[in-house]
Amino acid sequence: MAKRHYIPVTADVPGASSDSNCALIRKTIRTVLLMEGVDLGCEVDVLLTNDEGIHQINLDMRDVDRPTDVLSFPEFEFTPGEPPTAETAADLCDPATGLLPLGDMVLSMERVKAQATEYGHSKRRELAYLVTHSALHLLGYDHLDEGPMKAQMRAREEAVMAAMELER
Repeated sequence: MAKRHYIPVTADVPGASSDSNCALIRKTIRTVLLMEGVDLGCEVDVLLTNDEGIHQINLDMRDVDRPTDVLSFPEFEFTPGEPPTAETAADLCDPATGLLPLGDMVLSMERVKAQATEYGHSKRRELAYLVTHSALHLLGYDHLDEGPMKAQMRAREEAVMAAMELER
């Protein structure tokens, strides 16, 4: 798989952006893009923070006064299962880089640790799952209902986790 995607990972908490975390985040995003059939270069900006940081972003951006595990801020509205192509995204790509800016994701590393413990699996698995979840949001997937939309997103999440050999 060519490294043609730009995935900067920054952290506002010490130790969060370790080489292993950054490598896993980039691999997960690339796996999602590959499995979703995205065949053009993309940019995804990732911020690793703590509960306090994600709480403030959640409040500022969504008017939700609580921390959460992951936030996704898509740049564009895509249809789930219909990946952007060079033709459909030609006007959306950054002219300076030629990359399609998919959007931003914010992850609470405190939630990663707590949820890994709660669900009885590794922090690596939890981090990859939350990144997968967020990347799918950036590609138009959502879980606003408890029916078909959520089932479609969950199926894609499980497929990516299986491909990465990180199933539950």
